[in-house]
Amino acid sequence: MDYKDLIAANISRITGLDKDKAYGLIEIPPQLEMGDYAFPCFTLAKELRKAPPMIAADIVADPTLVSGALTAKNVGPYVNFFVDREVLAQEVLTEIISAGESYGTDDMGGGRNVIVEYSSPNIAKPFHVGHAFTTILGNSIANIYTKLGYNVIRFNHLGDYGTQFGKLITAYRLWGDEKAMEEDAISELTRIYVKFHDEAKKDPSLEDTARDNFRKLEEGSEEEVALWKRFRELSLAVFEKTYQRMGVKFDNYNGESFYSSRIPPVVDLLKDKGLLTPSEGAQVVMLEDEGLPPCIILKSDGTTIYASRDLAAAIYRHENYDFYKNIYVVGLPQQLHFKQVFAVLKKAGFEWADDCVHVGFGLLKFKDGSAFSTREGNIVLLDDLLNKTVEKTEEIIRKNAQDRGDDMSDAEIREIAEKVGIGAVIYTYLKSGREKDILFDWDDMLDFEGDTAPYLIYTYARIRSILRKAESQGLTASSGDALKILTEDEEYAVIRSLGDFKDSVRRAATSYEPFVVAKQVALIARNFNRFYNNSSILNADSEDVKKARLALCEAVCDTLKSGLGLLGIDVVEKM
Repeated sequence: MDYKDLIAANISRITGLDKDKAYGLIEIPPQLEMGDYAFPCFTLAKELRKAPPMIAADIVADPTLVSGALTAKNVGPYVNFFVDREVLAQEVLTEIISAGESYGTDDMGGGRNVIVEYSSPNIAKPFHVGHAFTTILGNSIANIYTKLGYNVIRFNHLGDYGTQFGKLITAYRLWGDEKAMEEDAISELTRIYVKFHDEAKKDPSLEDTARDNFRKLEEGSEEEVALWKRFRELSLAVFEKTYQRMGVKFDNYNGESFYSSRIPPVVDLLKDKGLLTPSEGAQVVMLEDEGLPPCIILKSDGTTIYASRDLAAAIYRHENYDFYKNIYVVGLPQQLHFKQVFAVLKKAGFEWADDCVHVGFGLLKFKDGSAFSTREGNIVLLDDLLNKTVEKTEEIIRKNAQDRGDDMSDAEIREIAEKVGIGAVIYTYLKSGREKDILFDWDDMLDFEGDTAPYLIYTYARIRSILRKAESQGLTASSGDALKILTEDEEYAVIRSLGDFKDSVRRAATSYEPFVVAKQVALIARNFNRFYNNSSILNADSEDVKKARLALCEAVCDTLKSGLGLLGIDVVEKM
């Protein structure tokens, strides 16, 4: 039973408030004695011309508000709802154990297409920790929408076009080291790109050569195109190793170059609709009606910019995928850019522009507050970050194993450290609201007692150990009516947080905020560990309690694995 949905429907019927709005207003009380759900009546005060406490009393007085396992009472301006603990324990645990690791799955998407664009690194440039934010956030959003029954198409809009490739071609011909290209393409391409800029200061004619090479590339000259393709393929091969390590995948790698030939029809469309206006030699679309600056479509020299390519890309995606949503996971500094692009699409008559969404995110900073910056010399490559984190995690796991006298093999420790270390990095990016800046600190990331992936993964592994021990003792989890005995406060706190998991997945999707899932998973882990530290499972007073609590353990394991999977984090069976 979805009690939150039932409460929203009843509130809507009694008050006339829109059901979706009522659903969004329902809160989870901070303390068990305050109930399982609470509806604040402040929103209704103006319309009903009554004080919120009076409205709450009127709602509770309606005999159709609750029935069955649901009861309610008014507490000041709130209507607090209580679910019968025995009923909820049986319903929630039965549902989770039946669903297993797929708990939280929903068919609300109905197979509709959702495009998620994320990662989008620049070809021939290093993949650094700044790229990790869009990669991790986008991957999680894609996972969440897939969980809810949408057909998700994962786009990696590569930065593989522009004048920099004329410079790279020039630099490669002058200073390229073929052996270095084979060994580490990104480092070599970066080296010669930097060298080009250094040498161009002494010899400005290099810039003319680069422009000429880019012109040849645009015109399809065989030699220049072949070099560009090679730079692209070598870069992708490097990126793919990092993606595979992080469990990130894509369905489409159409970069900026793919849309270059599709820009002229877009320009013609805007011209035919009378939307293009000359401005200092450039062609722009005026957006003063939307309170936005003009959107440049063509520069004064006739070349295109990001907006031109994004317009062509959006139109292509709608024509080929008929998307329900087209989600761009791109940093907050690009907020104005996407507002302009969406506004131009709307002016051009594309009503589906409203289905395009920019999901912005903040910055990654050192703990002292300074931002990572190439110019300041403190950039951190993502692979270096992953390697260092895994190395530190391995040290911790090895020490813990030695302290316990656990004879784990080196290969086993390394495998666990890889999953836990990478999980630690992923969780650091997702555990707070996406628009908040991240303060980077290894000690915080790898704290086995804090709000971290190691803590969550360790909780899962601890429960798996309990279940293995129970199995060796011939104990099996109970089911059905036998679960109704789990009504003590600490047991019920776990059950209630498990029951709220499905709603957290839906809320994460509608707000594009995976941290909603991260927060719920962390709450489940904290509640379970509180229960575990104060209650006996395998040495409980009776067989019935043992078996019921084992069912609770199974449900927590399934939910933790499901939730962490949505974040892109793998679990381990032992630590």
